[in-house]
Amino acid sequence: MAEPIIFNIQKFSVHDGDGIRTTVFFKGCPLRCLWCHNPESQRYKKELVFHHDKCTACGRCVPACPRHCNVLDTSGPELRFDRTACETCGACEEVCLASAREVCGGSYSMDELVKKAARDKLFYDQSGGGVTLSGGEVMAQDMDYVEELCRRLHEQGIRVYIDTSGCCPYENLKRVLPYTDIFLYDIKAMDPEVHRRFTGVDNALILENLKRLSDDGAGIYIRIPTVGGVNADDSFMNALIDFLKQNRIRVQEISLLPYHDFGKGKYANLDRSYDEELMWAPTSEEMEHFKDLFEKAGYERIAIGG
Repeated sequence: MAEPIIFNIQKFSVHDGDGIRTTVFFKGCPLRCLWCHNPESQRYKKELVFHHDKCTACGRCVPACPRHCNVLDTSGPELRFDRTACETCGACEEVCLASAREVCGGSYSMDELVKKAARDKLFYDQSGGGVTLSGGEVMAQDMDYVEELCRRLHEQGIRVYIDTSGCCPYENLKRVLPYTDIFLYDIKAMDPEVHRRFTGVDNALILENLKRLSDDGAGIYIRIPTVGGVNADDSFMNALIDFLKQNRIRVQEISLLPYHDFGKGKYANLDRSYDEELMWAPTSEEMEHFKDLFEKAGYERIAIGG
């Protein structure tokens, strides 16, 4: 059983399902959504986050790096970082006085993670909360680890939610189905080419897995990242409603999640580009209109945000 890389454990979360929750973020995802607000979640390995705005160009990281990834240009002064040579050893993080370097990702033993999550069971019980496994994509991790984690949380009476894109073999979803109370299932586009353009993969597997989960009796909350220039229009919303109705998908709740660019700065810290000109936030009036479309289609539990 391999220990997946976890890049964050967020306590007292109220945006990843019902009640007060602990959200565990697994690192690694098969999708590359252009609007992803956690780009540090995408790769299946530790990464060095370089907060350029914090760097004072003191030069302490230059001799500390065994791969010679850092070069100090004294004319600026400016520190140049060769990410391609970095092996994320963490030596530069240890000597950085400005906290400009941060290793993203770490491993947790099963016992350690379950113990950490169970500490707040009183809050879960009082609020109807629990633990949410998120990412990245938790269902594309080592499934022996994920299944065992879900089972042990379930046996302690902790409600388990899984936040997923559905882009995984259905067998992975089926393995955790007995221990999962709700799947927070993301739908990003109905047209396969649109989906491929903005996420890097088409949606055939995602939609098929949603049908199979529903047929197998899973609890399902549909979550829709609503992005101007991608899917914030009647065409997408009506196509999704038709799909849900025609396939008799049993949905307990639908959340419309308006696009934001709060994670834009993270791309610079990872030395990646962010194509913000392709996307924009829908207006509040548009979001209310989309909510109305689902209500008119007979859905009762519709939320904006989540």
